[in-house]
Amino acid sequence: MAEEQEEREESLHGLEKLRATRIEKGEALRAAGANPYPYRFEVTHSVAAVREQEKALAEAGAHVRVAGRVMALRGHGKTAFGHIEDSSGRIQFYVKRDDVGDDVFRRFELVDLGDIAGIVGTVFRTRTDELTIKVESLELLSKSIRPLPEKWHGLTDKEIRYRQRYVDLAVNPEVREVFVKRSRLVETVRRFLLARGFLEVETPVLQPLYGGASARPFTTHHNALDMTLYLRIANELYLKRLLVGGFERVFEFSKDFRNEGIDRSHNPEFTMMECYAAYLDYMDYMDMMEAMVAEVARELTPNGQATFDGRTMDFTKPWKRLRFFDALREKTGVEFFGVAEKELAAHAKRLGVHVEKGAPASVIIDEVFSALVEPGLQEPTFIYDYPKELSPLAKDHRSVPGLVERFEGYIGGFEVCNAFSELNDPLEQRRRFEQQMENRARGDEEAQVLDEDFLRALEYGMPPAAGLGVGIDRLTMVFTDNHSIRDVILFPHMRPEDGR
Repeated sequence: MAEEQEEREESLHGLEKLRATRIEKGEALRAAGANPYPYRFEVTHSVAAVREQEKALAEAGAHVRVAGRVMALRGHGKTAFGHIEDSSGRIQFYVKRDDVGDDVFRRFELVDLGDIAGIVGTVFRTRTDELTIKVESLELLSKSIRPLPEKWHGLTDKEIRYRQRYVDLAVNPEVREVFVKRSRLVETVRRFLLARGFLEVETPVLQPLYGGASARPFTTHHNALDMTLYLRIANELYLKRLLVGGFERVFEFSKDFRNEGIDRSHNPEFTMMECYAAYLDYMDYMDMMEAMVAEVARELTPNGQATFDGRTMDFTKPWKRLRFFDALREKTGVEFFGVAEKELAAHAKRLGVHVEKGAPASVIIDEVFSALVEPGLQEPTFIYDYPKELSPLAKDHRSVPGLVERFEGYIGGFEVCNAFSELNDPLEQRRRFEQQMENRARGDEEAQVLDEDFLRALEYGMPPAAGLGVGIDRLTMVFTDNHSIRDVILFPHMRPEDGR
């Protein structure tokens, strides 16, 4: 521990010396009449555009104006080479004192790795055939007084990378690509839904009652109204109110918040896409989910396939479909359907799944499924026809008492979507809410609360409908081959830093 502390202090001392040197360089620029933080720079070409237009630019002797972060520097007396990187890529530049003059070259000598600069020049190929910008003028656009980590020995600690995502993005282009893909994924899903007549809407993030999922909320207080409010755990109940109001197809990309633990597939703040359509049922949405993910795969991959955790996921094929209790029986050899609560608890104990004493049947079944079945659902799979106790907002199964019309989609061992034939009988919905309140009284803190306004809305009449929720973060994990949700969230939640 003492050696680690000493190394840390030496590192901090070295960092402070580097910062002081860079600050001095910034002051030297000011003394020479140059602002190290100017207001603008006219960019005519991205790096990608220079590469695409290389032949025409070189033949015309055209000047290009490129801006970005200086990522490499090496000097040879009166000449120097470096690399500048913008959001589209990296390109070499070449500076020669005899070409730019003493003033520009002295200004260049005050440039450090990590500085943001603008360069003006012409393009050519070096003797090693590397596309290069021959610099005629250079302007420092932002002096970096804190050095970037070394490429190979720097930002490797994941905790630091999550906490200082801005540095992670600056030095790791492959991380930037993850979030470019995430944006394209969202765009593809949005385009898919709009093409099918869905209307994008917005619903409240601050809610007087939380509902639409089984989770604990974050709580806040509104001073002017003197009332408790909750950050939404889902937007389901508001979107279904819109079906009552006459919108037949609606969707929303929503930030949801659940006061729960953090693991590879859970973050307290996450993104869902929920969509609801009148006159459809859960089987319609099963087909729609397959088609939507296949379209995402076509957009993000060359052949409709994604590699996740060493497995090739082929989204051009139909997903495997398996009923909930059949999946449990296949995995455990035990029948869970129609079994009394006491016997369910005994099954869980024999199978090595811990459940709290007195837990209701819904919790026991869910714990066993999560522990024993879910991790094995690696290939794209729909689990459907869930027990009624687990699904207080889903419609009763039309042919099997005790079940509801619900499915969840799994990829890579975790859930990526959830869908129902939506319950629109207000009297049955009230009974379901009341059962949830009984579960809450027995200690289930994630049981849903009774929402009188939602029940009132249903009493005006909601058309038969189906709803689908898709975890955008988790789907992004699959299509970028990342195994932690924090790798696909730009700024994941972290514990406070020491001393903060």
